[in-house]
Amino acid sequence: MGFIKKLFVLLILLALATGGGFYYWMQQAIFVEGAVKEFTIKPGSGVRASARQVFEAGVPVQPLMFEALARLMGKENRLKAGSFEIEAGKTPVELLNKIVNGDFSMASLVVIEGWTFQQMRKVVDSHPAVKHETQGMSEAELMRKITPDFPQAEGLFFPDTYRFAKGSSDLQLYEQAHNQLLKKLDEAWKKRVDGLPYKNRYEALTMASIIEKETGQKSERPMIASVFVNRLRLGMLLQTDPTVIYGMGDRYQGKIYKRDLLTDTPYNTYTRAGLPPTPIALPGMESISAALDPAHSDALYFVARGNGTSQFSDSLNDHNRAVNKYQR
Repeated sequence: MGFIKKLFVLLILLALATGGGFYYWMQQAIFVEGAVKEFTIKPGSGVRASARQVFEAGVPVQPLMFEALARLMGKENRLKAGSFEIEAGKTPVELLNKIVNGDFSMASLVVIEGWTFQQMRKVVDSHPAVKHETQGMSEAELMRKITPDFPQAEGLFFPDTYRFAKGSSDLQLYEQAHNQLLKKLDEAWKKRVDGLPYKNRYEALTMASIIEKETGQKSERPMIASVFVNRLRLGMLLQTDPTVIYGMGDRYQGKIYKRDLLTDTPYNTYTRAGLPPTPIALPGMESISAALDPAHSDALYFVARGNGTSQFSDSLNDHNRAVNKYQR
């Protein structure tokens, strides 16, 4: 049966080529107007199955003709599996080359600075263009798939816009974002100023995550970093609300109260000295740079002015006056 089909294809090809019809067909637009058509070729598909999948996805190219074209051009064994798009005006030859060259249709995913890992994961899990292979995995299991170095995921993925071929594994996205974070962190660590109170890059990343959550003003990040670095050097409590909020988890409903500041968790920097055990968010490059090159100051306090900026103070008396001025 296979031989008969091949012979049939060759006979049709010969007939068309003899009359010039096949050459004309391969140079004409598959469709001249309308929306972009998407199709997917499954892994392991041969030329005949691929041609059928293209046609069944709504691309109006006759499968037998397309198979003949692939065989005539010697590309029948070079078709790639994946998701593709074909626009109006494209010819069968252009369609074939797109598949052979692996010109996959692309999608994007945006990871925002200051997101927690759980926020990132929710977006990845719901992305329609991603192949979901990690859904249902615990965080620890997911991290084992990515790296043996870090059991917890928080802070270890770089906020950025990621372009990827539709149908790519979510694990590949996580690996790309993690590798990007390590690259950025390593570059900044090599340029760090002397005398910082961090034992390693992970502690610097943790500090960067706090800076990220403390201010949306990029210009203030070196000063925010200076306050926390100065406090660490003096053995003072960091007393930063974002760490308390992170430690509250689902108990946080938009406000923190005095009882929350007094309730001890591993992340409560009002009750525990030093940095929290892990980052509390995904820091961007500005926050990483600030953590490793803070402003030179003696500031130990800051308070929001109410206009998106902060008032920095070197002493508690000055800080209390700033609090009375801006928040009471």
